[in-house]
Amino acid sequence: MTQIRAVLLDIEGTTSPIAFVRDVLFPYARAHLPALLASRADDPEVAAEIAAVQALEPGRDPLACLLGWMDQDAKITPLKALQGVLWREGYESGALRGAFHADAPAALAAWHRAGLRLMIYSSGSVEAQQLIFRHSVVGDLSGLISGWFDTRIGAKREAASYRRIAAEAGLKAGEIAFLSDIGPELDAAREAGMATCQLVRAEDGTVAAGNHPHAADLPGAGRVLGLAEPA
Repeated sequence: MTQIRAVLLDIEGTTSPIAFVRDVLFPYARAHLPALLASRADDPEVAAEIAAVQALEPGRDPLACLLGWMDQDAKITPLKALQGVLWREGYESGALRGAFHADAPAALAAWHRAGLRLMIYSSGSVEAQQLIFRHSVVGDLSGLISGWFDTRIGAKREAASYRRIAAEAGLKAGEIAFLSDIGPELDAAREAGMATCQLVRAEDGTVAAGNHPHAADLPGAGRVLGLAEPA
């Protein structure tokens, strides 16, 4: 059996409550997006993403496109990038603080101490991921993470994305365990050769996919995968 050397984690529904993303982050971005586009359309960072929206939806109003994608919870890169810009300002102002499931910080710290490489793969932009960890309710957790991946590496339900992550990490796919609450994401990771475990958290209302090992929290996932226990 290949030894697990790295853990690749989703955020929403895995390390952090779905309600935090759904009820805090998304409404914050929606409320502040119109002002961002109106006041900073010439800012190179914002202008690049507006251009990307226009390339995807020629002739349509960028704000209407973005709001429509938000309604669909679409995993589209320019939307995620602009959400990241807004969340950065929210975290830096103190209006936002990254929420984590109670078991997550200790489990991540234990795995890190045990020498496991921890990496994040989320549909949110890399910047948005880093902000949640850097400005968390329990302090800066970003130092535990050695790799960050978003949809620029590929879609989360495609096996090729996980193969690219393994290649970028310099690891064999079988040396990586992927943890997520979403069955089709786990299917893709397993197809790429990774070990998998589904997080089935009662708080998030997750339903077990039935074709992957599952656990109710990160320590449980660690036991399923034979990883270090929190102290």
